[in-house]
Amino acid sequence: MEKIKMITPLVEMDGDEMTRILWKMIKDELLSPFIDLKCEYYDLSLQNREATKDKVTYDAAYANKKYGVGVKCATITPNKQRVEEYNLTEMWKSPNGTIRNILNGTVFRAPIMTDFIIPSVRSWKKSITIARHAYGDVYKATEFRVPGKGVAKLVFEGENGESFCETICDYDGAGVLQGQFNKDSSIKDFAHACFKFALDTKQDLWFSTKDTISKQYDQTFKLIFEEIYNEFYKEAFEAAGIEYFYTLIDDAVARVIRSEGGFIWALKNYDGDVMSDMVSTAFGSLAMMTSVLVSPDGCFEYEAAHGTVTRHYYRYLKGEEPTANPMALIYAWTGALRKRGELDGIAELVSFADKLEAACMTTLSSGIMTKDLVNLTPDGFEAKAVKTSEFFSAIRENLEKTL
Repeated sequence: MEKIKMITPLVEMDGDEMTRILWKMIKDELLSPFIDLKCEYYDLSLQNREATKDKVTYDAAYANKKYGVGVKCATITPNKQRVEEYNLTEMWKSPNGTIRNILNGTVFRAPIMTDFIIPSVRSWKKSITIARHAYGDVYKATEFRVPGKGVAKLVFEGENGESFCETICDYDGAGVLQGQFNKDSSIKDFAHACFKFALDTKQDLWFSTKDTISKQYDQTFKLIFEEIYNEFYKEAFEAAGIEYFYTLIDDAVARVIRSEGGFIWALKNYDGDVMSDMVSTAFGSLAMMTSVLVSPDGCFEYEAAHGTVTRHYYRYLKGEEPTANPMALIYAWTGALRKRGELDGIAELVSFADKLEAACMTTLSSGIMTKDLVNLTPDGFEAKAVKTSEFFSAIRENLEKTL
């Protein structure tokens, strides 16, 4: 068959470790044979971020703003151990955090549902979508290692002369200090994105913070959501028969566990990071979760919700054949290709993305899957654990049957 032609480039952001290996396998086995891929490529490996002093991350983010659709591999956010392992000159910030702050969007994460993987939470019957604010908070925080005795203060100096100064801590010895922020404009964008997504998907929207403790920071989120809901979305929600619901985050956790699913759970940046991993794992696997960043100006960035699969990578370096699950990475590509096709009016590209996802599901339903999923199947389901290369071959075979 003739390869599908693209008009506008996808912004491709390559990553680290095992996911970088899987990324290439996906392109070589499932994409390049069928699509004349048009990508603007950025190497976000830790080595290249070090070589470019992280300029490549910023370049990739602004390219995503320019072209509208990006697809990103998983990347390492270095800690002290990684700095030593990769001989870094600096503990570079999270690439995801940098990109999300530049795009100022909301991350929507939802499990890839199947009929044969039973969620760990017995009551869950429907998907739970995590809507994660993707700006500010701890990911853009200023930090300081306090060396000894001293006073830390929170200071604000307004342009109109208004000022604020209050002691944070009177240190009697060494410690740590962190200052984080957010902006009303970004919180409003987050609220609009959540309400619109709920209406588009006809799902209830839950939102939770800890406003009883954080009486300014978290309460600002709560009040802005209430204001925007009442002014812009209340009537539409009622007409659609869906609900907007706010509760404290600790109460929300208890409610989520007891629920049957089928709603969107909106969370602040760090809360969304943690809870998306909990939800994806409880639904089956971190490798079975979609993730898309949606910005207010209509930009989209698709990625896997999991990390770089370090454990599998170390085995790969020892000569072992990969056994990692590539599903989330495949769905990052299908999401980006589908959106690129929709924006450019290329029906064949949209159809290809649909057929590739269907081929993945056909492969899994036939019992061919990676080891992490075999252990999650119910009694009586015949499943066979295969190497990653065998999994790709089976998907490609099923894909070719539909093309």
